[in-house]
Amino acid sequence: MATVKPKTGKAPASVKPAAAPAKSAKPVKEKPASNEVITYGTGRRKDAVARVWLKRGSGKITVNGKAFEVYFARPVLRMIINQPFLAVDRIGNFDINCTVVGGGLSGQAGAVRLGISRALDEYDSVFHGALRKGGFLTRDSRVVERKKYGHKKARRSFQFSKR
Repeated sequence: MATVKPKTGKAPASVKPAAAPAKSAKPVKEKPASNEVITYGTGRRKDAVARVWLKRGSGKITVNGKAFEVYFARPVLRMIINQPFLAVDRIGNFDINCTVVGGGLSGQAGAVRLGISRALDEYDSVFHGALRKGGFLTRDSRVVERKKYGHKKARRSFQFSKR
């Protein structure tokens, strides 16, 4: 036998209270239309993720609010980031603003390179062939191998003792 709950003094769910008076709509501020084109590219490498915004400019590169030369102090890392511009022969023609999180400096440099390549490809499809040929549009899928139980590291075993 099913139990029946007694009715309470509440209104049924289908009845809604009267709507509040509408607030005066605020005027929407529109940004002035500018003729500069900003393109976006996302890059990933190891554990690093880079968000890259690219626009025409003088070649200024900013990473996490710092100058490119300050953030990536090693020349090898700076060379990695400039590779897409060398491939399309446009060094110093674009301003880059990017934010990078995760990983180490090497992974972050690789992530920024992929982000720049994708943003360049979106900016002008003429660059696609040179970037694809150089391998700059391919995500490097290599990541750190996980540690296994019974081992010291991913593949390194503990020293074997016969006795």
